[in-house]
Amino acid sequence: MSSHKLPQDTLDEEEIEYVSKSEIKREMHALKDMGARLMDMKPSMLDKLPLNERLRDALDESKRIKSHNARKRHLGFIGKLMQDQDIAPIQEFLDRLDSSSEEYNRRFHQLERWRERLINEGQPALTEYLDKYPEADHQHIRQLVRNAKKEAEQQKPPAASRKLFKYLREIDEP
Repeated sequence: MSSHKLPQDTLDEEEIEYVSKSEIKREMHALKDMGARLMDMKPSMLDKLPLNERLRDALDESKRIKSHNARKRHLGFIGKLMQDQDIAPIQEFLDRLDSSSEEYNRRFHQLERWRERLINEGQPALTEYLDKYPEADHQHIRQLVRNAKKEAEQQKPPAASRKLFKYLREIDEP
């Protein structure tokens, strides 16, 4: 009587992970929800995401679908396509755009701090900012900072400060 034993390594590789039907449905609904958000995005925003070709084509096609039932079916198709997609970068991108997410709030406050530092500290803050964001137009930032300082001195509404914040946000966009 010979008993056949498998090495422990082989047993670990052969383990099967069981996922409940409910868990699979929850994951599919989450992918559909993400797909719905992507369907509503402008093509220029979709260009910033690492989407595979089939998913991008399906999202482009969704813009042409007007019927409610057809859109609902197409959303299911997009959800299925998203199963083959790495969704982590997509989720991170969507979190940046979602004003209720922690990531959005963290970045918003960081931009507010940059604006305040640029206005109050001047050149040292600008140098540090340009090291972090070399693509920023330093002349434009200087002009916006000068205008914001002048407004503050004259106790005018902070229109230039808002413009500075808007520009900083554009530079920080994903």
